[in-house]
Amino acid sequence: MERLLAAQPKNTTGRSWYEFRNEGDGPTELFIYDVIDEWFGVSAEMLARDLAALDTTEITVRINSPGGNVFEGIAILNALRGHKAKITTVIDGLAASAASFIAMAGDEIVMGRNSEMMIHDASGICIGNAKEMADMTTNLERVSANIASIYAERTGGTEDEWRAAMLAETWYSADEAVAAGLADRVAEQDKDTKAKNAFDLSIFNYAGRQAAPTPPVPGPPTPLATEASEVNKGKEVTTVTTLNEGLAERLGIAADANDETVLSALDEALAERAAPEPVEQQQAPAAQLPAGIVAIDEAALTALQARAARGDEARTRQEASERVSAVENAVRTGRIAPAQRESWLNRLATDPSEATVLDSLAPVYPVGNEIGHAGSPVDNADTDSDAIWAELYGKDA
Repeated sequence: MERLLAAQPKNTTGRSWYEFRNEGDGPTELFIYDVIDEWFGVSAEMLARDLAALDTTEITVRINSPGGNVFEGIAILNALRGHKAKITTVIDGLAASAASFIAMAGDEIVMGRNSEMMIHDASGICIGNAKEMADMTTNLERVSANIASIYAERTGGTEDEWRAAMLAETWYSADEAVAAGLADRVAEQDKDTKAKNAFDLSIFNYAGRQAAPTPPVPGPPTPLATEASEVNKGKEVTTVTTLNEGLAERLGIAADANDETVLSALDEALAERAAPEPVEQQQAPAAQLPAGIVAIDEAALTALQARAARGDEARTRQEASERVSAVENAVRTGRIAPAQRESWLNRLATDPSEATVLDSLAPVYPVGNEIGHAGSPVDNADTDSDAIWAELYGKDA
């Protein structure tokens, strides 16, 4: 018989913000099925009080949330981390924004079939003078770096790599989340159900995984071998050498070399192995070459061309990263609206000189802390700058 363990407050829609359930001898279930917010959704204070009162050994946290306030989310994350029970987080539909790092509290993280996860940079609204705007920018950078450290601690990779994925607003399918290390496995289909969500995803840059580009994978792109991992609550620590470390040793490069360095060294080794052994033969008289023309061995030419191609690819990625950084900076400083990101990225890709035009724009859009959140930045890009400008000043942005 299903038993409701705690009576929960209702939000404006009449639904429970969160709910604890227990069925027989199974694990206690916590449902987080709403926005993460102290006023309009899941309140960290109320949830943490009810959680602390639970005397149970297993808790399954089921998540279907578009995210919300950063610090409410971190408080929920730490409340789950601090409970003595084994925590399993299950993404039933969507774990976006703040809900994605709440999911990191699980000793095991399970993606439901057809579920999705999204990570992005913290955002907010600020109205004030230049110093107040600069202070808000510094605060948002600090908060976003803190969030990136949560993903890096759970999955590996560096904070900078995860920050890049956050800035790009990265959406993951269930399988992609597992490949990135954000989840441990995809749940097996044991019921005739499919995960769904009914949230308004237009508040984000991309309305769900189907509309977003394929996500990059910070750190090791796939779990080539079992990584060094530590699980709390008395479980043993296991360390296993990864395939990348073994390759680095055999190729004679640093053990902590990144993937690009390992692949470049491997390409060179394979090219050397594929080169034919020199055959002794009578040297024909060298042909007279025109002035300024130098003869080069075909294998050496091929190797040089391959290296040049890799250099071109690296430069292309760097230029794309610089364009994203320039556009994001323009959004953060109010020189363009969030809705103009894509068009400006296309303009800069077509004509790099457009960067001069972008840099010359004066700030006209409000940026900073979201109204009603007492100065706390939120990890939920749920505010349209044009609409806020119109509301504040009574005219179109």
